[in-house]
Amino acid sequence: MTLKNKQKKYLETMDWRKSLKNYVDKKNHKVPEEQVKAEEMQMFSELYHRWKGADNNHQLKLPRLYDKLPSEDEPLLLKLREESRAVFLQRRSRELLDNDELQRLWFLLDQYHTPPLVGEDQMINFEDFQKVSSEAGPKCQQFFKSSVFTKLLQTDPYGRISIMQFFNYVMRKVWLHQTRIGLSLYDVAGQGYLKESDLENYILELIPTLPQLNGLERSFYSFYVCTAVRKFFFFLDPMRKGKIKIQDILACSFLDDLLELRDEDLSKEMQESNWFSAPSALRVYGQYLNLDKDHNGMLSKDELAKYGTGTLTDVFLDRVFQECLTYEGEMDYKTYLDFVLALENRKEPEALRYLFRILDVQQRGHLNVFSLNYFFRAIQEQMRLHGQEPVSFQDVKDEIFDMVKPADPLKITLDDLVTCGKGDTVVSILIDLNDFWTYENREYLVPETTEEVEI
Repeated sequence: MTLKNKQKKYLETMDWRKSLKNYVDKKNHKVPEEQVKAEEMQMFSELYHRWKGADNNHQLKLPRLYDKLPSEDEPLLLKLREESRAVFLQRRSRELLDNDELQRLWFLLDQYHTPPLVGEDQMINFEDFQKVSSEAGPKCQQFFKSSVFTKLLQTDPYGRISIMQFFNYVMRKVWLHQTRIGLSLYDVAGQGYLKESDLENYILELIPTLPQLNGLERSFYSFYVCTAVRKFFFFLDPMRKGKIKIQDILACSFLDDLLELRDEDLSKEMQESNWFSAPSALRVYGQYLNLDKDHNGMLSKDELAKYGTGTLTDVFLDRVFQECLTYEGEMDYKTYLDFVLALENRKEPEALRYLFRILDVQQRGHLNVFSLNYFFRAIQEQMRLHGQEPVSFQDVKDEIFDMVKPADPLKITLDDLVTCGKGDTVVSILIDLNDFWTYENREYLVPETTEEVEI
């Protein structure tokens, strides 16, 4: 046996002896369980890293699932985050089509349209659609997908889409992205939400760009902004979290209504029906000032009782002041705006949610016979004061349940009111004498209206 073989055999014997000695030592001396687990974990880590081809000292770099937002005590990090977001939004803005690129796109669509015309509307098939795509440039490629073509494909016998519809689709997408970027600039936290103060700043800076608001005095700006912002938060923040998703703002029609004020030729009728127009805002604020008889800037219950036709019941007004935010028993302008939005949009689910909370006097999440009777008694009392014979509650109760057709025949939930499509009628006949009278005499009022139309 050579010297090298002897040394190898000796080393193997030493490893065996060492292992046996360690085993006997462990058996004679009980090792703590924590130490055993630690050794097992160390051995597992070594074997795992060896299997992955990493060093024993290598630390696995797992991706972060959450990054804590910098606090106000970290101004440098806040500034870094703000600047990085601004750079990101600028980059996204440069990726959008500008006016020259949109004009070139329209020129290409007109050049490659596929005859024959459908009326005056030019059409294009998929082959020509791809030709436009190859010349339109990299910014336009996101619009020239087969899925987009398929969405716009309707009943054309030649398998074509309307050029005008496609161009409007592109314009709408560009506008949405531009608006999203514009709103994101006011998202201080960078979380995809706008707080009330964020949206107020956005609308305040938007006012000079809207020709229809040129006549507003600067002293009225704060009241206009408050009036505009309340509509967004009343309908898009029904749970009163104090913030709205930017996606929800883009998805609703309110922003369209607001930006409609860019049209210098907007008709008087359109302005009156637009909550964001100057005449509408002045009307709402003027009503508030007229109701405020003591000129303290707040409304008491007696002052609010003169709202509209002045026929809202005392019981309903009592519940309004119980459920809504008041200051020493009086209502400020912001709370008044919620009240107006609810009464002027009674068909909307968010308005019904507001009014249902007031009608749910027992706070049980549903309306029962007691709740209905509690409010209708005030209608009966007003009828007596006006010298009218009160209508039987039993008849009204049966009509309400017939209209709503609730899932449970003994109670009406908010979902029942919303899904039945008659929730606005149910609420109106419980809170307003004039609305109840109109409902009760609907069979006589309709023929009169028909005769006037014929004349």
